[in-house]
Amino acid sequence: MVRSLIGRFGRDAGMRSASGGDFEALGILERQLLIQHGLPKDGYLIDVGCGSGRLAYPLSDYLTGSYLGIDIVPDVVKYARQLVRRSDWRFEVAAGLSIPEKDHTADMVCFFSVFTHLLHEQSFVYLQEAVRVLKPGGKIVFSFLEFEEPVHWLVFENAIRNLGVTSPMTIFIERGAIRTWAEHLDLRIVAIEGATAPHIIVPQPVKRESGPPLEGKAGLGQSVCVLAAA
Repeated sequence: MVRSLIGRFGRDAGMRSASGGDFEALGILERQLLIQHGLPKDGYLIDVGCGSGRLAYPLSDYLTGSYLGIDIVPDVVKYARQLVRRSDWRFEVAAGLSIPEKDHTADMVCFFSVFTHLLHEQSFVYLQEAVRVLKPGGKIVFSFLEFEEPVHWLVFENAIRNLGVTSPMTIFIERGAIRTWAEHLDLRIVAIEGATAPHIIVPQPVKRESGPPLEGKAGLGQSVCVLAAA
């Protein structure tokens, strides 16, 4: 898919499109969401599914601490590393469902548009890994699709149209499943926000590729869950 987008739009535009569109605006929203939920300026963030650097790029203006971004596609990992240009940050190709870090080292682990493409069992394994690498009291932030959100029905219809076509899976997670996962992982649910709920504070107007600028408060477009480790 990434190679197809690069062939169609060129390297930079293709890499940005591989993250799903609105590269700059969504990256800023993701950054602000993490800051709102306590990512320290000198903290350590692990970004699972970092893609071509959508979050890492705007985050580099805030985070003076450590960062690890992992993804399954070597080309996007290489692009993210070149885009962000932080020699003190790590960008690595993911190996299976593991996070290449020691136990109890990270302040926060995020999964943006990751569980939307994984089986529930795979998402749960990744959450287990996140719990392992988090410091006590650390947080997990992930986005997800749910049938409760009317805007996500369009995503479901598009997945139906793409049946039989080689493309990433489209997976929905219901809130009951999240509550069960949290219970079995000894995690506390801090917040669950709907896709369009205006819960992310936008410090200044943010331009979008289409539509009016984002300002005031905004939603991410996917629902968001924040979990805290014991």
